[in-house]
Amino acid sequence: MPKAKRVTITDIARLAGVSPGAVSFALNGRPGVSDQTRQRILDIAAEHQWLPSSAARALVGSRAGVIGFAVNRSAGTLGTEAFFTDLIAGVQSALAEYRIAMQMVLVSSIEEELAIYRHWRSANQVDGVIVIDPRDDDPRLAALQEMALPAVVIGSHESEAGHPAAIWLDDRHVAHSLFDYMVALGHRSIAFVAGPAEFQHTRMRTEVLEGLGARGIAGEVIATDFSPNAAATAMRRLLSRPQRPSAVVFDNDVMAIAGLRVAQEMRVAVPDELSIASFDDSVVAGLVRPSITCITRDTFGLGAAAAEFLREQIESAEVLPDRVGALPQLTVRESTAAPH
Repeated sequence: MPKAKRVTITDIARLAGVSPGAVSFALNGRPGVSDQTRQRILDIAAEHQWLPSSAARALVGSRAGVIGFAVNRSAGTLGTEAFFTDLIAGVQSALAEYRIAMQMVLVSSIEEELAIYRHWRSANQVDGVIVIDPRDDDPRLAALQEMALPAVVIGSHESEAGHPAAIWLDDRHVAHSLFDYMVALGHRSIAFVAGPAEFQHTRMRTEVLEGLGARGIAGEVIATDFSPNAAATAMRRLLSRPQRPSAVVFDNDVMAIAGLRVAQEMRVAVPDELSIASFDDSVVAGLVRPSITCITRDTFGLGAAAAEFLREQIESAEVLPDRVGALPQLTVRESTAAPH
C-alpha cells in the first residue's frame, strides 16, 4: 500500500485559494491575513493533519524561543486576580534573561485548550507550555505527553507516571493551616466560597473542610466561577439565612473583598459578627478595612521557578523529577476573630 503523501503548505494554499505566503503567515500567527482567512487556513490544516516538515523546522531553527500559557479564565476575571499578575510577572522575569518570550491565550474549555496545544505543536510556535488548574483525570496531561510538547504543571500534588513534571504545593496542608485556625478561634460553622469544583485544589480544600465534621464543625462549600459577582451573590445568600455561618473563607482575595463589601452593605460587623478569610493574598487585601486574613504565597517566585523548570525541561530528553514550591504561610489580619 503506497505511503500517504504529506500535506504541504502549497497544498493548503491551493485548497484555501490563497498564496503559500499567506498560509505561512496564518500558521505562524503572524499579521498579514484577515481573521476569516486565517481561520479558514487553520481549519484546512487541522482537517488534513498538517505538520511542519523537518526541513521547514531547520530553516526557521529548531527552537521557537517562545513558551505558551493557555488560561481558562474570562478576560474580566483574569484582570482582577492578583495571582495571575504576580505569576505572569515571575514567569517573564525568569525568561527575560534568556530572551525567551511568552505567548498567552485565554480559552473557555479544556477542548479549546487542547486545540491550542496541538496548533502550537504542529506550527512549532512554542517550545513548551506551563499548565495550571489541573483536574482529576485531566485529559491535557496525557495529551501533552503524546504530542511530545514539553510542559510543566503548577499543581497540588506530585505528577503521575506518563504525565508532565509538576511544581507543586501541598494544598491539603495549606487548607488545614487556614481552616484549623478558624476552628481554633472557636468557629463551628464555616462556609467555603470556592472556585470551580473540578479543580484539584478546590477538591482538596473541600475535603479538608468536610473532614472537620468529625470534630463537630459544620462546613458548607459553594462553587463559583472565581468572579467577584458570584462571590457577592453567594455571600448575600449566606447572610440572609436565619442561621448564618460565623466564618466565610473565599478561594481568592478579590472574592473575599467582594464578600466583605456585602457584609458591610448588610450591616454585618466583621470580625465581631462574621470572620472572613482568603486562600490568596494581595496588596489590596492588606489595605481594605478590616484587612483580610489570607494565605500568603510567593506567587512571583512560583512563576519564576515554573519558567526556569520549563526551560530545563525543554533542554531535557526525559521528563524531569517533580519539584516542590515554597510553602505558603497564614497571615492573620483584622478580618478574623473569635465568634461572639
